[in-house]
Amino acid sequence: MPKIRFIEPDRILEVEAKAGDTLLEVAEEHGVKMGSACGGVCACSACHCWIRAGLPSLPEAEDAESDRLDMAFDVRPFSRLGCQVRVGTADLTVELTQESITTWFNEHPDQR
Repeated sequence: MPKIRFIEPDRILEVEAKAGDTLLEVAEEHGVKMGSACGGVCACSACHCWIRAGLPSLPEAEDAESDRLDMAFDVRPFSRLGCQVRVGTADLTVELTQESITTWFNEHPDQR
């Protein structure tokens, strides 16, 4: 099983993931602070993240994801949406953006 390393401002969490799951699904399963205002249907940019390692192993973003990333903050060449990236066989390192973390706290105000 591939390992996903999630980088949050206050911790780094490494988890095993099932191939075919989205990064957002893996994050939610393990309590990672990846926001998803739309529920993971590629209708917002709240799950915007940076793929710090393993990007070449992923397919390129499809048009819908690219269109949503145009609405995100601090987009970089290694930006992706967690709801659209499906785990393959390679390990990944994923850094959460402030945009995503802020959305997560808005969705979980009791965690502030």
